[in-house]
Amino acid sequence: MNQDRIYSQPLVQVGQFEFDDSVADVFPDMIARSVPGYSSMLAMAEQITQTHAVPDSQLYDLGCSLGAATQRIRQHAPTSCQLHAVDNSAAMIARLSKQLLQDRANETTHSLCETILHETDIRSVAVQNASVVVLNLTLQFLPPAERTPLLQSIAHGMLPGGALLLSEKVCFDDPEEQQLMTDLHLDFKRAHGYSELEIAQKRSSLEETLIPESLSAHLQRLRVCGFRQASVWFQCFNFASMIAIR
Repeated sequence: MNQDRIYSQPLVQVGQFEFDDSVADVFPDMIARSVPGYSSMLAMAEQITQTHAVPDSQLYDLGCSLGAATQRIRQHAPTSCQLHAVDNSAAMIARLSKQLLQDRANETTHSLCETILHETDIRSVAVQNASVVVLNLTLQFLPPAERTPLLQSIAHGMLPGGALLLSEKVCFDDPEEQQLMTDLHLDFKRAHGYSELEIAQKRSSLEETLIPESLSAHLQRLRVCGFRQASVWFQCFNFASMIAIR
């Protein structure tokens, strides 16, 4: 695993955060050291696949990055399903494609469901006949006004009883709670080896790219968009994961 040192040196100008080659090269380390509870989010992707994936249905990992959730899903989905892994980052899709080719060469004991990669914007994907959809730390990178149409489209394309796993960085209405959770998250990053310079420069790069919302806003939107049930199953500091049932 390559160590994330992208923001370790002072930058004359901190540009907008992008999922380019430099990020793809260190992404597993970056997310493990930046997102508390990430392993639990991946474990839930595996669990909802086991409990909600329906034979002959479609499965979606929207904003798949290097495919951490994709790999969990395909290991536990019925073989008659099709799994669509979608990301607009060419660097991420190229690395995931290479990994899947290596995996397929080693799949000698049992077959897995067909996995199709899409290098495209998740808003251009027509979700259809879906029993499981994963949006893992993805919605937060869309402009807020475009989040409701996307979730409406997803809900429209899901089977009754299908499950959506939505994981996000969240914010809080109470200023004291917001400050507490921010401080705890910063301590988490420091404990995992990030310097004050790295923390400050990455925060600057994400200011206009990652726009968090409150848990109540997420849950209300999910219900408005057509999910009959929406619940928070996990929260650690200012990161949370929700499950919504169609």
